[in-house]
Amino acid sequence: MGKIIAIANQKGGVGKTTTSINLAAALGVLEKKVLLIDADPQANASSGLGIDVENVEIGTYQLLEHTVLAKDAIIKSNSPNVDIIPSHIDLVAVEIELVDKEEREYMLKKTLQSVKDSYDYILIDCAPSLGLITLNALVAADSVIIPIQCEYFALEGLGKLLNTIKSVQKIHNADLEIEGLLLTMYDSRLRLSNQVVEEVRKHFQGMVFETIIQRNIKLGEAPSFGESIIAFDATSKGAVNYINLAEEILKKYS
Repeated sequence: MGKIIAIANQKGGVGKTTTSINLAAALGVLEKKVLLIDADPQANASSGLGIDVENVEIGTYQLLEHTVLAKDAIIKSNSPNVDIIPSHIDLVAVEIELVDKEEREYMLKKTLQSVKDSYDYILIDCAPSLGLITLNALVAADSVIIPIQCEYFALEGLGKLLNTIKSVQKIHNADLEIEGLLLTMYDSRLRLSNQVVEEVRKHFQGMVFETIIQRNIKLGEAPSFGESIIAFDATSKGAVNYINLAEEILKKYS
């Protein structure tokens, strides 16, 4: 049965989409069958894996509306062993449209039941907000990865996210675990980067992944070519980091 992992942080620019695309690609290269769900109206995870988002007719929006079956929303990405349910700017409207629906927090969970067994991992790239779409992702997920950038305001807003996770555990999804805190955009030359790593490890200890994602120009370039970092430059620091992260996750469940 597939493990569902949400990648969430309400702060923008912390590396959620970069992590979603490249962790999916790394798991795929390690011969795991992966489904990536783009749950962000900006649709960057979709375009980052070569999907023409302007022409998306069926995606996460229809999935949450329950107007299509999950299997009909899945398309193959250009990354080995990685399928994707793409997003579109229409997804913005879902927050409003689901407001008066019963069990609106469970829409994603229900629809994924039918495909969960077809994949080893299902990754959900969440929007930079704690709205209804992100709530659906947390309710559907078995665990959550929280990317934290190695910068001054790194821990700002983390308390709020952890409280949201706690209330999801209490009310909707008692089995939700924190897969780990992932340090991103690390620059070993900067004292601040090293201080943030130290601080996060001190506060959260075993919750922090061993793997740290280093700041890497290639990681920023790859999405504009519609490719994962592994397809774009398999020898780059970014590719090595994400393969290490995938191996760290696999080791945990082996």
